[in-house]
Amino acid sequence: MQHKLREDIRNVAIIAHVDHGKTTLVDGMLKQSNIFRKNETVGNLIMDSNELEREKGITILAKNTAIIYKNVKINIIDTPGHADFGGEVERVLNMADGCLLLVDAVDGPMPQTRFVLSKAFEIGLKPIVVINKLDRPNARPAVILEMTQDLFLDLATDAEQLDFPVVYAIAREGKAALDPEKVASSLDISPLFDTILKYVPAPMVQEDAHFQMLVTSLDYNNHLGRIGVGRIMRGQVKSGETVSRIDREGVISRAKISSLFTFQGLGKIEIEEASAGDLIAFSGISDISIGETIADAENPDALPPIAVEEPTLQLTFGVNTSPFGGREGTYSTSRQLRDRLYRELQTNIALRVQDTDSADVFLVSGRGELHLSILIEMMRREGYEFQVSRPEVISKEINGHKMEPVEHLILDVEEEYEGPVIEQLGRRRAQMMKYNPDGKGRVRIEFSIPTRGLIGFRNLFLTLTRGGGVIASLFTGYEPWYGDIGQVRNGVLVASEDGMATSYGLANAQERGQTFVEPGTPVYEGMIIGLYSRESDLPVNIAKEKKLTNIRSSTSDIGVRLTPPIILSLEQSLDFIESDELVEITPKNIRLRKRVLNHGERVKKLKNN
Repeated sequence: MQHKLREDIRNVAIIAHVDHGKTTLVDGMLKQSNIFRKNETVGNLIMDSNELEREKGITILAKNTAIIYKNVKINIIDTPGHADFGGEVERVLNMADGCLLLVDAVDGPMPQTRFVLSKAFEIGLKPIVVINKLDRPNARPAVILEMTQDLFLDLATDAEQLDFPVVYAIAREGKAALDPEKVASSLDISPLFDTILKYVPAPMVQEDAHFQMLVTSLDYNNHLGRIGVGRIMRGQVKSGETVSRIDREGVISRAKISSLFTFQGLGKIEIEEASAGDLIAFSGISDISIGETIADAENPDALPPIAVEEPTLQLTFGVNTSPFGGREGTYSTSRQLRDRLYRELQTNIALRVQDTDSADVFLVSGRGELHLSILIEMMRREGYEFQVSRPEVISKEINGHKMEPVEHLILDVEEEYEGPVIEQLGRRRAQMMKYNPDGKGRVRIEFSIPTRGLIGFRNLFLTLTRGGGVIASLFTGYEPWYGDIGQVRNGVLVASEDGMATSYGLANAQERGQTFVEPGTPVYEGMIIGLYSRESDLPVNIAKEKKLTNIRSSTSDIGVRLTPPIILSLEQSLDFIESDELVEITPKNIRLRKRVLNHGERVKKLKNN
């Protein structure tokens, strides 16, 4: 069977750390490839179609697009940068022949840069380094290039990988150049396009072999149903053709491709046939799943399934058992919750879901806090109501020893805040590995830290650094159990009565700690309404009204002045709770509560333990 180069195609993935500008760079590439009509209004972050992605400014789901440059079709795969979405990264890199590695001109390589580059090297991709954001005031391209070369030295598996082309860019302005001094005066992004054509290998294909492709991604269309996405590894396929489907267990069945699509710009266009090297989408197999092989009807050869790293964190999803349960959500039964979680497994392959002894509670495992909190937020917006527990690390027993997940943590802080940060990390069993001051008042510190030591730390870090610190971490493996981590949070203020929070009741509570609710908020017994100033928990009645008399003691009685409450986000709530507490999630509210709502029962349980 003859191999040939398809010079009319380049398949390239864009990989980077979170917030280094991948999606913005794709915006510039799309806008300059003339795929939009002149009268068409185009926004920013075009590829981040998911509402959550736009809000958080991160790519969660891998996406495909394609442009034509000098009569060559460049298929672009925009990948997530966060290690929590590594399942997405590992899958889609299989579709590419080369990659653009984006690095921020100030921050340099971060843990996720290392993660995505190591995945690219494992597959044998040829990277092009793009040093982005040269318009930032403290941009230092020469230093960043040196840091990137060090990273390549660490990760490269053969000498060829150390020889990589470098392009400098200001993605936001759609400018690129091969010389950092010429980026500002550049007119467009064409030097990047030219580098892609020169250095990303054209796919080497067998067009006359039996058809074979691996489903690496899924899409959905209201009319067509589920759509499989992948790269044709060999042979050709036609719309309407009967094929073999090989699932992840190796079971072979017949199926029919009803529609065939290729990517162009932001959309898909229907085509009659496609051949090896093409990235395609197809419909017709209603329950197609990621990791399955679609092959020639008479010669069903399976491709190796995609291996994804194991989850490191787990929490429970359960039916909302609070007194407000069922009031605010459209879907609140255990059957609805179970169906939704198991449906997520079809597209989210880094996730694990297990039934528990209770029919109303499910154990969900993921790659990190962000991975799990994105799922929670998506379900909440879809109308689901449920409660979740504190995230816990998944430990293992290896050769009779208890092992736990450990992360490589990088912090970038101003020197004046480093003391409190290092002190907090010391309490969480972190071990300092590197300390690099930049000579301009900032310092980069690297630690090895158990994953459970990071739970609750990110929000504390932002508080300690007044929001000016940069934090990033990457799972590095399992190590022997680090030992106990002491208490890192005070006790909580817990509502002792059902009712409506009053200004008078909240004023009394604020004498004992910080509150989380506003006057007029409905509360129930066992609901957490604040953080106590001491280590124990304190029941308080914030629904208490002031007894009325016909005597006004002073003008201070006219209105009670309250400190504004602390409103916790979903991620902050997951970080905040302890093992005897839950987060109640509804489409309208996020509430914190005790597992056991009645104070007397909680005290009894504590004594029995």
